[in-house]
Amino acid sequence: MKIRVINQSRHPLPEYATAGSSGLDLRANLESPVVLNSLDRQLIPTGLFMEIPEGFEAQVRPRSGLAIKQGLTCLNSPGTIDADYRGEIKIILINLSREPQQVNDGDRIAQLVFQRVEKVSLVSASELTSSERAEGGFGHTGKN
Repeated sequence: MKIRVINQSRHPLPEYATAGSSGLDLRANLESPVVLNSLDRQLIPTGLFMEIPEGFEAQVRPRSGLAIKQGLTCLNSPGTIDADYRGEIKIILINLSREPQQVNDGDRIAQLVFQRVEKVSLVSASELTSSERAEGGFGHTGKN
């Protein structure tokens, strides 16, 4: 599948890091570095605009290395970019570490995964069929 992209950043188009990667690496597009203090969050631009085909979404997900090494992760994760959105892709980063963290122009800050989306029709009902799980949730099956 080919996705049309307008790239207004100074960086190459996102790429898969390896042949087995699921996500394309997104880079910060910044005029100057951004410092996030502990628990600060900020919207980081990428300079990318995409035309996602109908029936698909793009999911913004955190990068595991950034999370474990610097405590930076994405809020609203996974974030959904709908097929009809044409604005700039921006990433909500939060610093969950105790120390200030700096984001520089060109840093890989998130990954983008494309998924097919199934549309459904909701039908009003007065009862549901039973299941083994029933109303059990939130850890009802135990710790292990």
